[in-house]
Parts: sequence; structure tokens; C-alpha cells
Amino acid sequence: MPSRPRRGRPETAAGPAGTPSNPAVPAALAVLSALTACCVLLPGAGPAGAAPLPGSGRPAAAPFDSAPAVAALGRLLPARAAQFTLTAAPRSGADTYAVSGTAGAVTVRGTSPAALLTGVGWYLENVAKVDIGLPGDSAAALPAVLPAVPAPVTRAAVVPHRYALNDTDDGYSGAYRDFASYQHEIDVLALHGVNEVFVQAGAEYPYYRALQEFGYGADELRDWIPAPAHQSWWLLQNMSGFGGPVSEQLISARATLGRRITDQLRSLGMTPVLPGYFGTVPPGFAARNPGARTVPQGDWVGFTRPDWLDPTGPLFGRLAAAYYRAQSEAFGDSAMYKMDLLHEGGQAGPVDVTAAAAAVQRALLTARPGATWAILGWQDNPSDALLAGVDRSRMLIVDGLSDRYEGLDRDADWHGTPYAFGSIPNFGGHTTIGANAGVWARRFQEWRSRPGSALQGIAYLPEGTGTDPAAFALFTRLAWQDGPIDLAGWFGRYAARRYGAADPHAAAAWDALRQGPYAMPSDSWSEAQDGLFAARPSLTVASAASWSPPSIRYDPALVRRALDELLAVAPALRTSDAYRFDLVNLARQALADHGRALLPRIRAAYEAGDLAGFRSATAAWQDAVGLLDELLGSDRRFLLGPWLAAARAQGASPAEADQLEYDARSILTSWGGRGPSDGGGLHDYAGREWSGLVSGLYAERWGVYFASLDAALATGAPPAPVDWFAVDDDWARRTDRHPTTATGDPVELARAAAATVAVAAGTRAPGRS
Repeated sequence: MPSRPRRGRPETAAGPAGTPSNPAVPAALAVLSALTACCVLLPGAGPAGAAPLPGSGRPAAAPFDSAPAVAALGRLLPARAAQFTLTAAPRSGADTYAVSGTAGAVTVRGTSPAALLTGVGWYLENVAKVDIGLPGDSAAALPAVLPAVPAPVTRAAVVPHRYALNDTDDGYSGAYRDFASYQHEIDVLALHGVNEVFVQAGAEYPYYRALQEFGYGADELRDWIPAPAHQSWWLLQNMSGFGGPVSEQLISARATLGRRITDQLRSLGMTPVLPGYFGTVPPGFAARNPGARTVPQGDWVGFTRPDWLDPTGPLFGRLAAAYYRAQSEAFGDSAMYKMDLLHEGGQAGPVDVTAAAAAVQRALLTARPGATWAILGWQDNPSDALLAGVDRSRMLIVDGLSDRYEGLDRDADWHGTPYAFGSIPNFGGHTTIGANAGVWARRFQEWRSRPGSALQGIAYLPEGTGTDPAAFALFTRLAWQDGPIDLAGWFGRYAARRYGAADPHAAAAWDALRQGPYAMPSDSWSEAQDGLFAARPSLTVASAASWSPPSIRYDPALVRRALDELLAVAPALRTSDAYRFDLVNLARQALADHGRALLPRIRAAYEAGDLAGFRSATAAWQDAVGLLDELLGSDRRFLLGPWLAAARAQGASPAEADQLEYDARSILTSWGGRGPSDGGGLHDYAGREWSGLVSGLYAERWGVYFASLDAALATGAPPAPVDWFAVDDDWARRTDRHPTTATGDPVELARAAAATVAVAAGTRAPGRS
């Protein structure tokens, strides 16, 4: 979500830390004992209620059907899945898996279908030594006969909550993805040990149905609901209507998609985290519903926020019940619901926040007895007043700031409320690499080991997924390792499996990245800087997005070194999907960092009145932009075309396809209308380096800008002003087609990028091999 980083440590709330228990070691040991016993139940075997596990003191959960895990494995490893036997094991306590087997016959036992896949993930990582990431994989390197497990291994999750996906994920990862895309992501999340996933697709449906019972017509509700790429912020009560009206067929199609996603998660024993109801209503609700009390929510970066229905008033319970009823009919029920009251500047007005929080939770528990309320730890949320009104044992705070500041004490801040250690290592879906990985590895263990710690989970919360597979793999590892992570060893092993075999140059590349982009500190930022090629032009611009770091947070020489080493990897390893993604991504990062070195040279030439020097420097800039677009065009995951084609495919008519394409284009560029885009600073918040976007908009912007400065130097007249919003909005309203398939050789293009940055840095360009 658009966010204003706070420059200092957040104030901590006073109050004693609570003492909720962590997953008990004895319970985990009991599960491990059961997994290795000779009488493990196969799917469908035994009575409905299994016998108690030794030492557990309570009955184990009944066996489950492993077929969904088998199906997922077939999707992930179609040529090798038959060599795995996946067996359900009873559960009591922590999620657990056990892995054993001989060559070509690997057995995984687990306490849920997802745990079975997590066990497969352990095998792939530690025995087969290949990687299936988000994105990129080296599964093609698997031998025809899978290797034997040297010795049986058991693992238990060290925390019960392994939560994934930000409220903004649909907007920034792709609101128009098809079910196969979501299904693959779910499979990979399970492979990496995740068990709770936020689901937004179709979230407009319960509002649309429930509010028709409270005086609203279908047409006016479709005007109020934003187009899909912008719905995340409507659900957060930040804005409404942008990109609409939405059609009945689109609402129906998205509800169908949402049901397929939630069913897929349930089939794997994972929890679909659904949006809860906390009071968002359209304009005029009180006038149409006597007795209702609404509070205007003011402005959010230039958008008028929807009104808030007072949860302590007489109408809230009725509307919440209608909402949850419609949601259940569409998507089924869940055990966890995500809600944030008064998000990013919401106004309580005369409402007692403590009483309001109690009413919101009461409505949830009335509709879904025993459910957990998930809430984001962000800025001053959740407040002391909110926490005072709820049963905190039925709440999970997914912290978005765990790695961002020093001196945090979440046990004291939140009075012992259960929370998940979380990070937002990517904002807006930026194409950047790196994370505060050292902070993760150290702080998670420190917080979990505190006496009486309320830490009960991890929360992987990038605003856009699929940009940094190493960060994803490392962060999710936290939840399954009982002890500290040796980062040097982890990155060394990651380099060996990422491309399907050990290689000294791959190891050197990832060690350089470990020391650079993955060693960023908790200095009030949790992501790397964005690229200036994507910025609205200025000689002094420091970031493309208003709330991105204004300078490089690591030594760029380490990225250049890593690129040189990756280019020297053995030719036999260069064909893997993971290698090609990583190579393009790393070369892209090196060029983006190169832009930050070029711009001061352009500025110096302009300010010195050196027209020849200015033209030379701007030509170098434009050459780098052209090379960047060509490089990105060599990998489909860096193409604009699929993003736009997916949006158009959701339109039932040419007019609706155009409308949805504008939604998909604007979220990347102007974001909103002129007020939010310029005055609110939202432009380029979700900017990214993609082929088609770089050549179609960024190069055009800088070309216009440099031409105005060139004319100013040549004539002595002031540079001509440019209406950048008009430029962005014009591009967002285009419907020109872009390639959906990659072209070009990523190795040769990455080599050209390495040569470009090497010459600029005064170092030797990498040789061919």
C-alpha cells in the first residue's frame, strides 16, 4: 500500500507483555514419534478419530486425503512425481513432515497436504539440490532416478502461523491473473511451508450482494466498486470507484475465481484468509437506513475515502451478518479474517474505538465462531484502544515493520497479543532485489526466544510477489528452522541448488549479493531503492516512487561483481529457468544502479553549460534505456504484454476490455487521477522495469525532457515545462499491443549490460566463455 516511511523508531505502547505459549517442543516431539512409528495411518484408513499420540494428552486429528498434495506435486514435477509416496500422518501440535526413502522411491509423511509438499520442498532443497522458486526453477536438472535420502529426517514448524500476501497483492501482483497462475503460486507457497494465504479475488461480491439489502441498487454499487487493480485500497477503506463501473459479469467471474482459489487452499489444508467486515459503506448510507451512524473518513492522498459505519450502532450487526452470509455462500467459511480499522489516517470521529473493535470482533465471531482476526502491524496500528476492546487470544497481528526499525518490542507494544514476525521487502511490485536478510535471521530468533514471547508466526508481506525468489526462500525458511540461520552457508547452498548443480562462479555471485543487497540494515527501510529510469524526469530526482529510498542502500560494485560471476557460470547450467530469470534480473539491477551514476554526470554537464558533454551523457543514458528494454524483453516475466493481455481477456466487450486495460496500465503509472497522482504523490508508486513500459513510457519521458534541456542550452531560453501527468495519462489510455513472448538471448544481452556498467565504472568487462 502507499506508505510514508517513518524516519525514527515508532513509539512503543506501555503495558506488560503477555504470555501466550509458543508451539511446545514436547508436542512436536510427540508428532515426530508418531511419524516414525510403524502404524502411521494411510489416507482413508482407520476410524474417524485417531488414537492419541504418545505424550500428547489429546486425540490426534483424523487422517486426511493426500490426493490434493499428489496432484500439486504432479503439477510441480510432472516427470518425477511418481517417484514420491505421500502419506497422511495424524497431527497433534505443530505441523510436521518426515522424509525417507531409497533411490527412485522417496516417502514423505506429513500432517496436512501442505506439510507433505513442504517435506517435498525439503527433499528438493537438501537431497536433490534443485530449486522451485517464486519465480524460477531448476527442476529440469533432476536425474531420471531421484537420489535416496541418506538418513530419515523429521522437521516441525517452529511457529503455527506461516502467513503470506499483503492486502495489496492483487493490485500489484496482477488482479487479472487466471486460476492456473494462482494455483501455481499456492503450490509453491505450500512447498515453502506457508499455511495461511490472504485471498482478495472476488472480495467485492459480498459487498455487492449485502448492500442491496440496505437500499442500494446494483448499478450504483457497480459505480462505487473500483476496477480490480484498484480494489485493494477500496477494501482498506482508502478510496472507491476508480476505473469503474464494474460489470455484473466481471463481479461474477471474480467470485468464481475466488471460490476456486479458496477451495484449492482448503484442499491442501491451508487457511484462506478472507477480508472481514469492519464498516465500509457507500455514500448516503445513514439517509437510507434510519438509525445508522456514519463517520466521514476524509481524504487519502487525494481520494475521498468511503464512509465508516459506526460498529457500535444498531445497523452494523445486521450489515455484517448480511456480508458474512453472502461471503460464505460465495467462498465458504474460514478460520481467519483480515481487517484494519482506520487504516492510514482513518478518522474515528465520535466513535469509541475500544467499543468499535469489540463490536467488529463480536460480529465476526457471531458469524464465524472461533475465527481469528488478522490485523496489520503498520504505523500506529493496532492502537492500544483497539486492543483494549478485543479478545486478543483470537487475534493475530501480522507485523509489517519487524525488520524496519531498531529498538522494537512487539510483546510490550501489543500487550502480549499473538503476532507474526513480518516484512514488506517490496513496495508496489518494484523490480528490485535485496532485503534486510541479516535482520531477519538475527531478530526472528531473538524475539522468539524471549521469555513469554507472543511471537507465533511469520508474515511474508511484499506488496507485489514474484520479484525476489531468494528473499522469499530465506524468509519462509525462518518458520521451519529451530535455531539461527548461517547466512553464508544458506546463500552458498542456495547458489548450488538454484541452477541445479554447484558452481564456483554461482557461489561467488550469491556471496557478493549476500554482502550487498541482502545485507541491508533496519534503517527505516525494508526494500532496496527503485530505478531512476522509471522516474518522472528531473536532474535531481532521487527515486521513481515518492516513498522509495532516495539512495542506494548497498554497494553497487557488489551487484556488478555478482553479474560478472553469474555470466561465468558453466554453460551447462545456463539453460535452467532459474538461471535465466536471475541473470536478466541481476543485469537489470546493474543497469538500474548505473542510471544513478549517469544522472549526476548529465546534471553536471547541463549546469556547466557544456552542450557537447550534455549530449554525450544523455546519449549514454538513452543507450542504457534501450539496452534495458531489450534485455527485459528476453524473459517473459519482464514483459508488459502479458499484464495487459490478461486484463483485456477479462472484458466481455471491446469497450470493457479497453476499460480494464486502462485499469492495468494506470496502476503502474499515473495510479489515479491528477490529484492523487501529482498532489498525492502516487505516480509511479508501482513503477517497474518491464519491456514495453521502459520503451513505451520511460524512454519517451526522458527523451522529451532531455530535448527541452538541450534546446535550453542551445538557445539560452528556459526549458519548456512538461505536464507529466498528461504524458502518463495519455499512455495509460492507449490500447497498443505489446509482445507476450520473449525474444533475444538473455545471456548475450546480460553480457552487454555488464560491459556497459563495467566501462562506466572503469572496470574490465567480463569475457566470453
